[in-house]
Amino acid sequence: MVSLDQVVEDAKRDFDGAADSAALEDAKARYLGKSGILTERLKSLGGLEPEARKAAGAEINQVKAAVEAALTARRQALADAVLQARLSAEAIDVTMPGRGQDVGSLHPVMRTWERVEQIFRSIGFDVADGPEIENDWFNFTALNSPENHPARSMQDTFYVEGVDEQNKPLLLRTHTSPMQVRYASAHVARHAKDAVMPPIKVIAPGRTYRVDSDATHSPMFNQVEGLWIAESVSFADLKGVYTDFLKTFFETDAIDVRFRPSYFPFTEPSAEIDMAFGSGKLAGRWLEISGAGQVHPTVLRNMGLDPERYIGFAFGSGLERLTMLRYGIDDLRLFFENDIRFLSQFPA
Repeated sequence: MVSLDQVVEDAKRDFDGAADSAALEDAKARYLGKSGILTERLKSLGGLEPEARKAAGAEINQVKAAVEAALTARRQALADAVLQARLSAEAIDVTMPGRGQDVGSLHPVMRTWERVEQIFRSIGFDVADGPEIENDWFNFTALNSPENHPARSMQDTFYVEGVDEQNKPLLLRTHTSPMQVRYASAHVARHAKDAVMPPIKVIAPGRTYRVDSDATHSPMFNQVEGLWIAESVSFADLKGVYTDFLKTFFETDAIDVRFRPSYFPFTEPSAEIDMAFGSGKLAGRWLEISGAGQVHPTVLRNMGLDPERYIGFAFGSGLERLTMLRYGIDDLRLFFENDIRFLSQFPA
């Protein structure tokens, strides 16, 4: 029978000769497996006297520990070799120049968003923000849109699961107009004890959603609402403010503006605002740019205001439309395709 010292030497030799993990596990089985040499030696202890069995068992356990230590050392050596090979294969030459990283820039629609905010802030307007998941009251009822209004149909509006505290359906807002009522109501409450309420001057830019998708429409788009309410605000103020905004935004005085009678449930009278450039490839061509009008008395009441005392105007413009005209973009889909060739035309 091979001596235990020889078993250790044989095991070390076999382990060191294993070229990979699979071969090492095969070598392990010869010594420590269910039918391995040391396992069989332990099984044979049953035929010895108690004292002899105790001494022989202790010796075998020492040998087993030595074999296991040799196995662990070889496993570590193989793992180190694999790691070293991988490091060599993936070596990086730190003396090579690094890869350049392009400087990002704002999306053209966001550039327009920020520009609109800057212009209106400069003439005393606040900027308001509100929830994109809106309730029925603010999105429709408070804006004088009755329950049978066609815009409430599933063909126009994205409804979401759940209801509000009045058990009314929730929806993705179809315009940023709800912020008119939210902001004005908060303004009225804040100044309820004032002898004279300061004018309400605010714009509300934001994302809106409608079930509409084709070459000229997107189910998600951006709007900016404007609202100015005081004791004496006229259509002349609306025309002056919006005309000045267009000239500042497009950086030219060569712009004509006209108002066409129209209908919106939340304004009365209502108008579409058209503009025409005095020069360029769009010179002389009238383009619809905004909807506007005098705030409807019902909407004023829903804001907590007395329509016999307060008057004002509101307007709403599409930020994508403004962006397309400013940069000469003729396809709305370019805004949402994330094509770097398109976006790189608008550096920071």
